[in-house]
Amino acid sequence: MGKPGGFLEFERREPGYRPKTERMRDFRAVEILPRSEDMPTQAARCMACGTPFCHGFGCPLGNIIPEFNDLVLEGRWKNAVEILLSTNCFPEFTGRLCPAPCEAACVLGINDDPVTIRHLELAIIETAFQRGYMIPKPPRERRGKSLAVIGSGPAGLAVADVVNRAGFHVTVFETDDAPGGILRYGIPDFKLEKWVIDRRIDLMKEEGIVFETSVVAGDDVSYRYLSNHFDAICLCAGAREPRDLPIPGRELAGVHFALEFLIRQNRLNAGADPSTLPRISAENKDVVVIGGGDTGSDCVGTALRQGAKSVLQLEIMPKPPPTRAAHTPWPTWPHVLRETSSHREGGERRWLISTVAFEGHRGKLTHLTCMEVDWIAGEDGRPRPITKPGTEFKVDAQLVLLAMGFVGPMKSRILSEIDVERDARNNVKTDSHGMSSLDGVFVAGDVARGQSLIVHAIADGKKAAAGIIRYLSR
Repeated sequence: MGKPGGFLEFERREPGYRPKTERMRDFRAVEILPRSEDMPTQAARCMACGTPFCHGFGCPLGNIIPEFNDLVLEGRWKNAVEILLSTNCFPEFTGRLCPAPCEAACVLGINDDPVTIRHLELAIIETAFQRGYMIPKPPRERRGKSLAVIGSGPAGLAVADVVNRAGFHVTVFETDDAPGGILRYGIPDFKLEKWVIDRRIDLMKEEGIVFETSVVAGDDVSYRYLSNHFDAICLCAGAREPRDLPIPGRELAGVHFALEFLIRQNRLNAGADPSTLPRISAENKDVVVIGGGDTGSDCVGTALRQGAKSVLQLEIMPKPPPTRAAHTPWPTWPHVLRETSSHREGGERRWLISTVAFEGHRGKLTHLTCMEVDWIAGEDGRPRPITKPGTEFKVDAQLVLLAMGFVGPMKSRILSEIDVERDARNNVKTDSHGMSSLDGVFVAGDVARGQSLIVHAIADGKKAAAGIIRYLSR
């Protein structure tokens, strides 16, 4: 397998990004798609390890990475996509959005740049679509039973895909006007253009999956209706209950949750009438993003494209080190400073900062009061942020975006209707097969796990789908 010594002969090369001056004028994808002709040399860097940590330790889906690398090297793209799809339902999503824990676990990464696994994955699936390998493959026979999937994010789509291929009837219910969930309205177009979702949804429809959009489970269709009309139900509504910041001035106009801001822009990009949407714009404003994760980064890129006067991202945690920290050794996910394409476009980042008050004039936000913090171990031994006396400062802001993560499943009628066991974080508990404490009601993705990566959502969806197939096959 592979090319002996290929990792010594070839350097890691990534497709890169569109020029900053160009991409800042639109919301199109910033990352350049990998070219199939460039990828065999990157695949040649794979060492065909006897114990491939990328596959067994790094990838939540268990992608068979050395094998598809070898097939790319040999130019056997059709075989490569077959191997890839055997473990990953949607490589076109993970290839664009996954932070690639597989690369963090690559053996070559111990003392060199790891293999470009994410780009190889994306090249395989895009080449497959371009060459016509991705044709509808509906099940040859239909079995009599049916499944209702609530939510069409990555977990819900994975459940639907796997259960449908087993021959059961699948209907996906989605609150929004189009399928995709967080992929469609939570992820900016500059990271995931929505034609990518539409292409996959069209394929799934041709394979027999039914999508019912603009349907609120619990309101438009009750749990009683679903349980009477379907043999099993799978809840995949995500964890969209945002973490709030209940400090003085929270009620001021100009303080919004990050998803409100991101969803509005995505709807505008999709052609929505601006008059029907909340009036949240960064144009000509000093913008502060509170929260240093991916959602905060998405807000930075979106605010810059909207014409913000300034953008400041605040994080209460310490600044990560520039190289892998000692407490996260290979092959674990490294604690290291990460810079996204949005950070390279502008704005400022500050760490160890706590916002203690929002202040304004005549009901409108004008500035923030912040303080520096130290992290001190509490009585239980867990570190906690403690504000440092004498470090108070003010920041001008007419728009604040709260991007501090999510605390659990979004409040919904269907979850309140059913009596299922929850954990300490209000996530729905499941057994080893993905079923909740209520017979026939399964759960997948962030509803059970809490906020996590898209690759975990797909993996959870596949796990729940296996449990559903087992349940429906009794």
